[in-house]
Amino acid sequence: MKNAINSTHFDFPGQKEVYHGKVRDVYNIDDDLLVVVTTDRISAFDVVLPRPIPFKGQVLNQIAATFLNATEDLVPNWKIACPDPMVTVGRKCEPYPVEMIVRAYLSGSAWRTYKSGAREICGVPVPDGMKEHQKLPEPIITPTTKADEGHDMDISREKIINQGIVLEEEYEKMEEYALKLFNKGAEMAREKGLILVDTKYEFGKANGQIFLIDEVHTPDSSRYFYLDEYAERFAKGEKQKQLSKEFVREWLMANGFKGDKGQQVPEMTDEFVNSVSERYIELYEKITGLPFKKAEASNTMLRVEQNISDFLRAYRR
Repeated sequence: MKNAINSTHFDFPGQKEVYHGKVRDVYNIDDDLLVVVTTDRISAFDVVLPRPIPFKGQVLNQIAATFLNATEDLVPNWKIACPDPMVTVGRKCEPYPVEMIVRAYLSGSAWRTYKSGAREICGVPVPDGMKEHQKLPEPIITPTTKADEGHDMDISREKIINQGIVLEEEYEKMEEYALKLFNKGAEMAREKGLILVDTKYEFGKANGQIFLIDEVHTPDSSRYFYLDEYAERFAKGEKQKQLSKEFVREWLMANGFKGDKGQQVPEMTDEFVNSVSERYIELYEKITGLPFKKAEASNTMLRVEQNISDFLRAYRR
C-alpha cells in the first residue's frame, strides 16, 4: 500500500501548468501535449476518499487504453502513447463543459431519480412501471454539466443547445459518437460475459475537430453486470452483481455517508482498501480477458517520473 500514488508534483521541461482532478493529475506540456497520470485516488459522491487504492491507477489507465485503441476507427481520440502503466500522453484539447452519459438500464442515480417519481431523466422520457436494473427500450443519453468542484448537475439536451453551452451541430456529433462508442463497448463486454449498463464520455476540440478525451469504459466511468446472472437476479428482484464503483458508494451509504455537507468519510480499513483493489483488478481481467500484471512498485513515483521524462525527450527529437 505504501507505494500507491495519492498525488504527484512533477516538473517536466516545457510544463506550463498542472491540474489535480479527483483522480488524475494532468500536466500541460507546451500547450501541445497533456500528460495524464492516473493516480490511485478514488472518489465517490464527488468526494476524494482519504486513502488511495493500490494498482487502481494502473487498472484504469490500461482499461482506458484498451478501449481507446479498439474504438479509434470509430471516433477520433486524444491518445498518443502510454509511456507508463499509469500514464497516457495525448493531444491537448479544449474540453466541452458537459459529460455524455449513456444508459441502457435503469440503474444507479437514474433509478434513484425514477424511484422518487420522475418519469423524465435529463429531459428524456422513461416508461412508467419499470423496475430497478431493467433494460431500457433503447440506450438514452442523459448529459450532465462538468463541475471542477462539487456535484455535476443533470441537464437536458435542449438546455445545452438553447443556452449556447454547446453548438447544436457539435452536440449532435457528440451524441452520434457517444452512441457508437457505447455500442462498441457493449459488444466487447458481451464477448467477455458482461453487460455494459451505463457509462460516461467526455469530448474536446482541437484544430476544429472533435476528439474523445479522458477515460473510456473503466469502472470509474462505467457500470457492468455479469451477463450469466442478470436475468435470474432481475426476475427474483435481487441486487445485481456488478463490476463498477457502485459497490464503494453502497459501502459509504451503508456507513452513513452520502457526500452531504458535514458528513465524515467512514474509516477505510486495510481490509476494505485491499478488497477494492481486488475488485478493480477483477474488472481489468474480466473486461480485457488478460491476466493483470502488476507494475514494478518498489518506487512507483520514481518509475512514473522517469518513464514520462524518457518519452518527452524522445518525442521532441
